[in-house]
Amino acid sequence: MSAAFKGTQAGLGTELWRGAAAYYTELNARGGVNGRQLAVIALDDDYQPDPCVRNTIQLMEQDPVFFLSNYVGTPTLTRALPIIKRYGDAILIANFTGAQPQREAPYVDFVFNVRASYRQEMAALVERFWALGARKFGVYYQIDAYGRSGTDGAERALAQRGSRIVAEATYVRGAKFEEDMGPAVSVLRQAGCDVVLCTGAYQGCGAFVRAARDVGWTVPISNVSFVGSDAMLALLLKQGKTAGRDYTRALVNSQVVPSYDDAGLPGVAEYRALMDKHNPVLPEALRDKTYAPQRYSSISLEGFINAKVVVEGLRRAGANPTRASLRQALESLRNLDLGIGAPLTFSAERHQGLDSVHFTRVEGGRWVPVTDWTAAVRA
Repeated sequence: MSAAFKGTQAGLGTELWRGAAAYYTELNARGGVNGRQLAVIALDDDYQPDPCVRNTIQLMEQDPVFFLSNYVGTPTLTRALPIIKRYGDAILIANFTGAQPQREAPYVDFVFNVRASYRQEMAALVERFWALGARKFGVYYQIDAYGRSGTDGAERALAQRGSRIVAEATYVRGAKFEEDMGPAVSVLRQAGCDVVLCTGAYQGCGAFVRAARDVGWTVPISNVSFVGSDAMLALLLKQGKTAGRDYTRALVNSQVVPSYDDAGLPGVAEYRALMDKHNPVLPEALRDKTYAPQRYSSISLEGFINAKVVVEGLRRAGANPTRASLRQALESLRNLDLGIGAPLTFSAERHQGLDSVHFTRVEGGRWVPVTDWTAAVRA
């Protein structure tokens, strides 16, 4: 696993690891998979491409690992994909990115994507906002492969309606919440945007939300699942207490997992129970002391779901698995019940298991499912 564990995006890798660790810890305590214990080797890449490439080579050649899993981020993974492909039989399972490169040739053959794509998230967001009457769509994005992937999704969804993006603004990867995003707000506001679709990480996008509300612009703002919703909300709530302002109104985030509060779903109930039971803590060397882990989060729930898929693949691969048998086992998964309200299916022809997109808004300082869109976008 190569991910951001430190720095401005520490929450992304930390939470994904914690969710997977909760499931693996319980599994190992019950005897492992086919009598074998699972061990995760996690390396920090600071959400930067070059360290991710170095980590990948280390994982494949020095450690070496049986399979790769839970990579975080598009700019990192897109650089690692050509390296992974060189190893011939390598398998990469369940990554925290909805971008296209790992869903298309020449890489999809060795990648198993559990989550829905950014194209699907953006298409769902455009559909909802369009139904509410929005026609002028602006975009704000991290200026790299991730941001462009989300924006591409918005462009495609609008093109299907004979429309296009009216204005765009960007920020540089690694931006902090305290940075001034006023110029980006001005560009989009002057274009008269009815809604702003963001593709970024929690500090950079949180900074945009803060800047927009500080100048009185109450336009609906959306983010895709990668943003790190819970970390962004924590920043906005803290800023709100300081400024005496509510920064969370008209804020809608898409997710690729159900609400972690929906304990009526057996998979979510299991996740919550095992997070409480094990409360996974990162190894000291990976820990960012400025980041406070969330008891529950959408990202750790996704890591938990990813782990369940990995384990089911390993179980079916037999007592003496090979990479070939693991691949065959994953491609045999049909209508796998993960307890989240939607079954997962892989096949030799399709390496994306889930397609669900969920919507959330903030109520009472928490993310809740959107049930009333009029209320969700109300300023």
